[in-house]
Order: sequence, then structure tokens, then C-alpha cells
Amino acid sequence: MSILSAENVTKSFTSRKGDIEVLRGIDFEAEGGEVVAILGASGAGKSTLLHVLGTLDTPDSGLVLIRGKNPFVVPDRELNAIRNRDLGFIFQFHYLLPEFDALENVMMPALLRSGTDHGAQERAAGLLEEVGLAERLTHRPAELSGGEQQRVAVARALMNDPAIILADEPSGNLDEANSDILHDLMLELSRSKNQMFVVVTHKRELFEKADRCFVLEGGKLRPVER
Repeated sequence: MSILSAENVTKSFTSRKGDIEVLRGIDFEAEGGEVVAILGASGAGKSTLLHVLGTLDTPDSGLVLIRGKNPFVVPDRELNAIRNRDLGFIFQFHYLLPEFDALENVMMPALLRSGTDHGAQERAAGLLEEVGLAERLTHRPAELSGGEQQRVAVARALMNDPAIILADEPSGNLDEANSDILHDLMLELSRSKNQMFVVVTHKRELFEKADRCFVLEGGKLRPVER
């Protein structure tokens, strides 16, 4: 059974000019330990697809399954548990809390999950070491470079050990050197932790490195053979 799958998923938005079909029957599945890259033009619906797969948006029709369960038909409490347990998110902007240091930012998902910091500080410190920031634990976001801020965001996404990491243009605001560092880091983490990374991107560099690649165009997801 796939950890994450979608079957004939559709999604439209209403504008003053009528309904806009963004997703027109998406089929998708992925397993742990692989990096899947999704490429598409601006406005193609990449973020919409990621939001639907991550339960942040509800599909108009079709089926999304996380560990074989439809997250859109369960009570809110169970949906929140699925998000907290199985999903990690990385966005184009890091969304770090400016008043907290790197360690505290990474700890946040665990604190929200359990309400206590039991073991969270040690795990957060270990994750920051894994992403190359062992010397930056007490630095606040404003004291970090753009690449370092995004690596803190990666560590935060991994805090609750989710099976699925969904990344929306994670290197979009980074220069080429830091983009390469981030891409290689995601590949390494996917292998070492057997976690799935689904990354929407416009950067061909990651497209060449990923295990599987798709192009989203015309509301359809098309696999790309390399």
C-alpha cells in the first residue's frame, strides 16, 4: 500500500469570470524513501496539488489516501492528528518565528503535539546537527542566512518524524549554491530516514536529481522519463 496516493482528484476555484479548473483528474502515488519532483509553469496548480495532498485544501472530487485512510472524511481531531503525525511542510518562505531561536523553532511541532518539551530539545538539537547547523542552535532567524533559515525549516518539518514531507518551492528564494545544498540535503534525508519528499519546483537541478519526476500541465500530472 502506498503511503500517499491520489485518484482522479479535481479542484476548481471560482472567479468573477467563472470557475477555473486547476486539477483535472490527478492520479499519484509515492512510497517512503523517495524524492518526487513536480515541475510546472507558474499558475499550473502545483501549490494547489500540494495543498490537497497535504489536507490543507479539500478536493472537489476524487480520493486522497494517507496510509490507506481518507483524511477528508474523519473527525477534525483525527485529521489534526494525521497532519501532526504523518505530514511535514516546507514552504518557499521559512515562516520561522522571529522571537524564538533555531532550537525553539524546530521544537515547536513537538510542543504543539504533546504540550511538553520532554525529549524535544534533544531531538531538535540532533536534527539541527543533521542539517549542518549544530553551531546555530541559539541564533534567531534574523541572525541566520537565507540558506540557514531554510535548513531550520527542514529540521522543523522533520521534528515529529513524519512519513511524508511536502515542499512547495523550498529553494525558490535561494541562490544556486544554497539551492544545491538544500536539494542534496533533502535527498540525503530521504534515504537515511526512509521518508518521502514530494517537492514542487521550477528548478531543473532538483528535477534531475529526484527519483521520479512529473510535469503538471493542463490540470493533469504527466510522468517524465529521463
